[in-house]
Amino acid sequence: MKNKLYSLFLVAFASIMMLTSCGNKDNTQTSSSNAISKDEASVTEAESFDGRTLNVIAISDSYVPLFDEFTKQTGADVEFLSMSSGEVLSRIKAEGKSVADLWFGGGLDAFMEAKDDGLLESYSSDMTDKIPSEYKDKDGYYISKGITVVGFLVNNDRLEEKGLDMPKSWKDLADPQYKDELIMSNPAISGTNYAALKGVLDLYGEDEGWDLFSKINENIPFYSKRGKDPQEKVAQGEFTVGIIPADKIAFDTAKDNNLTVIYPEDGICWVPEGVAIFKDSENADIAKAFEDFMLTEKAQKMIADIDGKDTNQLVVEGVEGFDLGLSKDGLVKEDLSTFGTDRQAVIDKFNDMAKDKASDK
Repeated sequence: MKNKLYSLFLVAFASIMMLTSCGNKDNTQTSSSNAISKDEASVTEAESFDGRTLNVIAISDSYVPLFDEFTKQTGADVEFLSMSSGEVLSRIKAEGKSVADLWFGGGLDAFMEAKDDGLLESYSSDMTDKIPSEYKDKDGYYISKGITVVGFLVNNDRLEEKGLDMPKSWKDLADPQYKDELIMSNPAISGTNYAALKGVLDLYGEDEGWDLFSKINENIPFYSKRGKDPQEKVAQGEFTVGIIPADKIAFDTAKDNNLTVIYPEDGICWVPEGVAIFKDSENADIAKAFEDFMLTEKAQKMIADIDGKDTNQLVVEGVEGFDLGLSKDGLVKEDLSTFGTDRQAVIDKFNDMAKDKASDK
């Protein structure tokens, strides 16, 4: 009887081992056939946020596909608020609490001010640690989703008609031949053109930079309020040269209207586009998960496609955006530590120089 029981035990044990072996083999095959990258795993294996909502202040609803992908991976719904950077800061200060969980996109100076005012939450992870130092806050209060670079848009027909030379640098724009032929949106309003002005100052130094910009200012009859005006008015033939964000929209506009996009030879001004988590937000854990998700290769490729830029590879290595001929070596070595702290002084000096050139046109 004892031997019979022992034999039955051995048979059962052998069966279990065979099943376990088969199970391990199947699991190995499944893991191999459905392999995911380490970046994707950090998000895929995150806590499920089913039934919860991430409230986002975003600069455009064009990012809906990106947030839909985040919902697909985590279960978190996403709701949008549209608000300017100034409105964000004013409302939080007035109400004494966060207006959303996540701040997605906008001028870096506003993020710096928000950090200084204690309105943001610091966050770092294996994903954010991969971002180069120039594209994130050293204390972890904001990161970049990409960068905006500044270039020139030239109307070739008007250039030929006026007998002007093709401008290739910021110094070229100071030439009197371009009197009343330049258009730029107001740096006090436009984050892109504040970046242009601050970049010129970083490129040439305070004294030489202001001297150069004062000469450029002489060739600008007025500063527009709308950021898209320089591109539109150059395309329409009202001006020869516009100072613009050099993105796919600009290159497509150039192709369709006999225009040329120029990256300045003496230095390409740029500015990171911020992303941050609001302090004391109700869903900070979801916002943190989104930041990690945003830095995966798949999400960065989506952002590059939506923004129409080829700068995302500077933030996350290996990401392929549009090939717009941008050279990283051409970027101005900007001092982002003073981008926010010097803003008011820079704008005050600009306003004094420009005086009555601000326009509603």
